[in-house]
Amino acid sequence: MAKMSIGVPIKVLHEAEGHIVTLETITGEVFRGKLVEAEDNMNCQMAQVVVTYRDGRTNNLELVFIRGSKIRFMILPDMLKNAPMFKRIGGKGAGIGAGARGKAAMMRGQARGGTRGGRGMAAGAQGAQRGRGGGNTSWPAQGRASGRPQ
Repeated sequence: MAKMSIGVPIKVLHEAEGHIVTLETITGEVFRGKLVEAEDNMNCQMAQVVVTYRDGRTNNLELVFIRGSKIRFMILPDMLKNAPMFKRIGGKGAGIGAGARGKAAMMRGQARGGTRGGRGMAAGAQGAQRGRGGGNTSWPAQGRASGRPQ
């Protein structure tokens, strides 16, 4: 079985432990209190909680546990934007076009004056149409009255 690592959002959620957070459930209740513990599946334990129900009533709760799959969204403290996992050192994203692929990278290369082919293109064939369409657009096919082979 492949080893999976947790993503950045879950890491930030763990960083929020011990801080005041606001959490809305899928049923519309809003919980605001101290995040005691958060699990990788987003199960959250909160203390000193003020819950606001959908009809606007509020209630104070000492301790609540909320299942992660029932959370619509969370508001975390602004100070977490300075968390260490947002500091990317070297590696991916080191510069413009570093390791980039696809059409956007190709366009950037052409804008920089890149005249090298790639993937075995002949010297004069750069930019030639490939794939569906882009060839001879006259209809019917040249030299034939119909599209059927002769």
